[in-house]
Amino acid sequence: MGWDAALVGRGEEVARLEEALARGRAGDPCAVLLAGDAGVGKTRLLAEAAARAAGAGMTVLTGHCVDLGDVGLPYLPFVEVLRGLDADVRYADVLAAHPAVERLLRAGGGAAEYAGALPDAGVRLRLLEDVAALLGDLAEQAPVLLVVEDSHWADQSTRDLLRFLLSRLLPQRPGGAAYQRLTVFVSYRSDDLHRRHPLRPLLAELVRLPSVGRLDLRPMDDDDVASLVRGLAADPLPEDTVRAIVERAEGNAFYAQELRAATDATAGGVPSGLAEVLLTRIEQMSGTAQRVIRTAAVGGRRVEHGLLRDAVDLPDEELDTALREAVGRHLLVAAEGDAYAFRHALIREAAYADLLPGERVRIHGVFARLLGDARRRAGSAAERAHHHRAGHDLPGALTASVEAADHAARVGAPAEEMRRLEAALEVWDAVPNARELVDTDDVSLMLRASAAAVRAGEAHRAVVFARTALDRLGAHADVDLAVTVRYTLASSLMSVDELQAAFEFSSQALAMIPAEPPSRTWLWAAATYVQAAYYSRDDETARRVGRQVLAVAEELGTDDALADAIISLTGLEWASRQSPEGRERLQQARELARRSGNTTIELRALFSLAMGSFESGLLQESLRWLDDGLELARRTTRSSSPFPLEMRYLRAQLLYTLGHWDDALAAVPSTVTSSAFGHVAGAALHVPLGRGEPGVAERARALFEARPFNWLGTLVGGLVLTDEAAWRGDSDAAADWARRVLGELAEERNPYPDVGIRLSALALSAIGDTAAELRAAGDTEDVGQAVATAREFIELARTTAGWPGRRYPSTGSEGRAWLLRAEAEWSRVSGESDVALWEKTVEAYGYGNVFEGARSELRLAQALVAVGRRDEAADLARRVRETADRLGSVPLRDAVDAAVRRARLGDPGSAPAGEAMLTAREQEVLQLLAKGRTNRQVGEELFISAKTASVHVSNIMAKVGASRRTEAVALARRRGLIPD
Repeated sequence: MGWDAALVGRGEEVARLEEALARGRAGDPCAVLLAGDAGVGKTRLLAEAAARAAGAGMTVLTGHCVDLGDVGLPYLPFVEVLRGLDADVRYADVLAAHPAVERLLRAGGGAAEYAGALPDAGVRLRLLEDVAALLGDLAEQAPVLLVVEDSHWADQSTRDLLRFLLSRLLPQRPGGAAYQRLTVFVSYRSDDLHRRHPLRPLLAELVRLPSVGRLDLRPMDDDDVASLVRGLAADPLPEDTVRAIVERAEGNAFYAQELRAATDATAGGVPSGLAEVLLTRIEQMSGTAQRVIRTAAVGGRRVEHGLLRDAVDLPDEELDTALREAVGRHLLVAAEGDAYAFRHALIREAAYADLLPGERVRIHGVFARLLGDARRRAGSAAERAHHHRAGHDLPGALTASVEAADHAARVGAPAEEMRRLEAALEVWDAVPNARELVDTDDVSLMLRASAAAVRAGEAHRAVVFARTALDRLGAHADVDLAVTVRYTLASSLMSVDELQAAFEFSSQALAMIPAEPPSRTWLWAAATYVQAAYYSRDDETARRVGRQVLAVAEELGTDDALADAIISLTGLEWASRQSPEGRERLQQARELARRSGNTTIELRALFSLAMGSFESGLLQESLRWLDDGLELARRTTRSSSPFPLEMRYLRAQLLYTLGHWDDALAAVPSTVTSSAFGHVAGAALHVPLGRGEPGVAERARALFEARPFNWLGTLVGGLVLTDEAAWRGDSDAAADWARRVLGELAEERNPYPDVGIRLSALALSAIGDTAAELRAAGDTEDVGQAVATAREFIELARTTAGWPGRRYPSTGSEGRAWLLRAEAEWSRVSGESDVALWEKTVEAYGYGNVFEGARSELRLAQALVAVGRRDEAADLARRVRETADRLGSVPLRDAVDAAVRRARLGDPGSAPAGEAMLTAREQEVLQLLAKGRTNRQVGEELFISAKTASVHVSNIMAKVGASRRTEAVALARRRGLIPD
């Protein structure tokens, strides 16, 4: 493995080794025994420690033990160390002073003839003492780090020398130094230490020594493995590829690298180089043990003892001996429940892949038969399905897969239910009597799989299942089934923003079934049609059919359909969910759905209640509805279904808005597998943006550009990218992003989505900063261009708010605040200091938006300075600074500090180091540059030559990172180096 990349993770382990190095440098000799499985990262960690030791002035000596079978070369790692010293003329005198060491080196690196030259214990002892004395002499020149790698392959002589050195660390030589500046690191593979390994007794002896410690290198955390994998790639890897490698590597750095390098890393195979390493360990065992390992590999990662015993068909005594050998070789481990498990999944994969095809099929058949006969534990249907299929018994695979899906449904595991149904459908056409075996048809199974996919949050998979069901409807004459397929497909399409297609299929469904006589099938087809018409902005049609649904549901006493109709009509007939009347209706719908036991409709009602409260500025009330909904989802194992995912998104947004930023981060799921809900993973992306953390723009761009298209993901990513550009002071980029986002989100029937107000305000904020800097620099031409761009956005904000095609006349508390913000920012672009407008903006954000309220307060403070109300401005600035500190917002804190310095509202000495970096003379020159003076004019006013003025200007540009005079003034003003 190459070590050019930075070390990933391992902070605690590095600190432990650094502590040992510090002890050695201080004359307190010590050793660390570094244990870990093959490939876990021992060599990389030692390389890092060695580099740090060398950087601290230590002499680093490294020797490696090598696997040479039963007959190894004596003292091989120490001979490697000696050769390195011999090649460096600086150590010639030290080597010459130790003849025994010199003879070992000249004898050819531990050759047999030197071993024969040690006829008695006295000569051997002299060698050991000479090596120790050599290290002592080297330590007198500079502290020494001795590294011995792979000591599990060490020969007996090397082990004896290690015992001698570590037990003394080091013996004092007559007349020698009173201290020993030595640190020793010894690594070994813990998974190679079987019960009779010769290193075991030495380790047991060494760890009892007071100066010897042991460090067990555990598998890496998943996040660290993911970082490692990403760092190995020249180009960004898809996240599903990264996740697959992380899952298979199980914390082993070498395995992760091999999987990353292999072209089939996510295809289920083991890379050839890695397979050879793993198979070598298996082939070192007896034939019987190999047979047991390969049979266990067919059984899976974990296999019960009784099941394995019956499958391998060996006498108990032979089986126990083979299992003891496999456990001793660290290939298997004893697991709970009288079972055995492979120590690493890739060991199992390699053993499984090494089976002959016929052998594999036969053993799978044995396991299927045994599991079918014994029914050894609940949930074994999934295992039987796997073994039946791998054993080429497709009827058995079909029935067991459906049985496993039924079990998954009973225990509330929709993702597993979906996968089992998918497995059943894959073999359906190959089983002639499939309908009779499972007592259903393929279309019904597909609809069931689509419903399970919805509950699992796999919206796109739900669409695929429903489309496939539609394709296979030809053989079915059942009208109810044909209608159900179409409205199910329409519902799935709405969840992935394919609204036109959803409307078409829901229209087909409703046209296929008469409204009379009333039926549940018509009810749900019509209810789906109402939602599709609503999303297609055909409100009149949605109202008309919604009233019909309401009447029929009441007539049939179908409470869940009645609840669904009430939710849909709330936004069309009853003053919307933003009104108290509308939310009262939604509570009625929630109770009807709860009474009928329809969790999906109850979750829809709770989400609508939360959204209505949020849009009305009742944030705490919204949180209460969200908590109710998420608790219901948890109890009913629906946390991954659409409404709970949207609730988690909204909850994170609410917590961010209320200023509970850490809670907002915790509210976001660690992983969201469905691309239809990618926006949920980015729900708290405004937090790292507000804190000025690196990498935010990259994450936002990935969310914005994700495909298939996700409306809310595009919205979140676009808002963050626009605001990130505004914080950087890049008004051109902020304007470009705002235009691009609106272009992506606009629809033919809704060209002015409400987010246009917020985007316009953010773009205007950046343009306002640029306009102020240009005015300060006297650049009237570019100021005019900035004003023209700003006019585009203020007109867009006003048009969006007043667009006659708006569904609701009110923009809600958030929309009103952002509209006022846009107007106030426009006043800044125009060169005004509209205190009253900024006061209204601050008041508008008082509905609960802590961060945007603080940003507006900062603008108000600047406006107050401009009209001479400095004391009020100072009070506001202090309040904004407190908010920034509480939130951990570095950009806001820097902005308020810069504003305070510009306006001289506080102590400039409190500025961070690096801000007050100009000399007094450079400050004077900068003030004149801000007034548009040339170098000659600067020189005349300050009584210096034009050449000296030019030098000062160059220094200023270099310090603020500018390439031209105007840019230098703009950057200096942004940092508070120029007063208002």
